[in-house]
Amino acid sequence: MTTNQILDDLHNTRRRLLADAGGTIEGLGAALRKRQQASGRRILKTRRTIRCTEAAKSGDSAVENQPSPLGDR
Repeated sequence: MTTNQILDDLHNTRRRLLADAGGTIEGLGAALRKRQQASGRRILKTRRTIRCTEAAKSGDSAVENQPSPLGDR
């Protein structure tokens, strides 16, 4: 088995953050929100919308109108 130092570091960091937050995702979320508020940085909340264009409508694309490969049927 090969080792990947970057992935090992990421996994170790995740383990440490979870342990510091009580071992739960909920605890980690609460700790990160607290850290975010303490930073004093302004947080922008935006609403994303999907713009419907002629190309985005179902069935209008030549690719969408192709039959599925035999293996997918």
